[in-house]
Amino acid sequence: MADFDVVVLGSGPGGYVAAIRAGQLGLRTAIVERDALGGVCLNWGCIPSKALLRNAEVLDLVQHADDYGISVDNIEFDYGKAVDRSREVVGRLTRGVGMLLKKNNVEHIPGIGRLVDGSTIEITDSGRRVTADNVIIATGARQRDIASLPVDRSIVITSREAIELRDVPQRVVIVGGGATGCEFAHIWNTYGAEVTIVELLPSLIPNEDAEIGAQLQRSFRRQGINFMTGANVGGITVTGNTASVAVSANGESSTIDCDKVLVAVGVQGNIDNIGLDAAGIETDRGFIQIDERMQTNVAGVYAIGDVTGKLLLAHVASAQGVTAVETIAGLDPPQLDYTLMPRAIYCKPQVASFGLTEAQAIEQGHAIKIGKFPFIASGKALALGASEGFVKLVVDEEIGEILGGHMIGTEVTELLGELSMTRLLEGTTAELGWLVHPHPSISETLKEAALAAQGEAIHI
Repeated sequence: MADFDVVVLGSGPGGYVAAIRAGQLGLRTAIVERDALGGVCLNWGCIPSKALLRNAEVLDLVQHADDYGISVDNIEFDYGKAVDRSREVVGRLTRGVGMLLKKNNVEHIPGIGRLVDGSTIEITDSGRRVTADNVIIATGARQRDIASLPVDRSIVITSREAIELRDVPQRVVIVGGGATGCEFAHIWNTYGAEVTIVELLPSLIPNEDAEIGAQLQRSFRRQGINFMTGANVGGITVTGNTASVAVSANGESSTIDCDKVLVAVGVQGNIDNIGLDAAGIETDRGFIQIDERMQTNVAGVYAIGDVTGKLLLAHVASAQGVTAVETIAGLDPPQLDYTLMPRAIYCKPQVASFGLTEAQAIEQGHAIKIGKFPFIASGKALALGASEGFVKLVVDEEIGEILGGHMIGTEVTELLGELSMTRLLEGTTAELGWLVHPHPSISETLKEAALAAQGEAIHI
């Protein structure tokens, strides 16, 4: 008889959720973690960055207090205290994860876990070996090594080091205009840094709908955030405490001098030295291959989260963890549709989306109609002094099914739940347009966009 029914390698938002769900289902469960519980997301990513973004939001509001008839002189701020607050938030949540594991009878095994075979895990720190009927690999991912972007973790850094910086760099170049790059650009710009984003593709947040990316670029220009799109970083030269970044764009070359370079492009799965070869587990381009039930090619071995390379989002990892455990328990969890997973970026303005972009829907042969509603026509947005942005729905022309939702503006990340639920329950723009929303509220923009898709918008 094996020591455990389930052993989870890694305690990020995929791993610890999987372990807790296994405990809830009465499975004998252990989780192996080499570092702090919660993984990168809780300790060095999603959570501390959102705490820093909240500090930036407060500072931004104070800096624009005059817009509200409030005079504030001699504004002083301490970025180090913002970092301290973010660490306090992390500490509380990390302790919470530990308590939840204990509550659900999950054994926490500190150390590095390595597969000896498909059912045996060795804890390399202590030499202890445990056996399991099922193994879930949730070891996450890390910044990809790129020859032209040599990270020294001092001047050229990743988001891991950026989270801990106690002083805002005066001049910073961010390589990559995705979610991480845009969020740190907002934080540092608000605290007075001169920020330049260099993005290889033609637009910031290139995976989002083209109109959303264009709106974010207009907003960043107004905020004084510099960016170069369609631009390639040829190399970075570090001299003392500064760096020179060689950039080529539109056939021209230039050099940007700065104090820090944040590399926010490309990740690779944490698959090294965890015994994948010994267990015979297949990988592709640095990620573990899985099927729709999160199973690898080896019976009884599953993989979830960033190490699979499917969709690098914490909530996706959690959903995959639940799917894997419920499969192990003999249940029949619904198959995950990665296209419909919600995506959120917490810069200013926020960006939120799910489903197909307009271009993707057309490319896939859908006959579509578009419903849009601008925040400038929202009473609540105007009252908040946050009238920038819009809601855009990509809708099936015949039946009104919502194929995609794309939003940019204040607190739009909080609107994703309603759109996702509408799609889950097979609702259409008719139901979303019928639903009475509270007034005044930002959520009214969803109703109006749905009505706009039908040519029935009231307030525009």
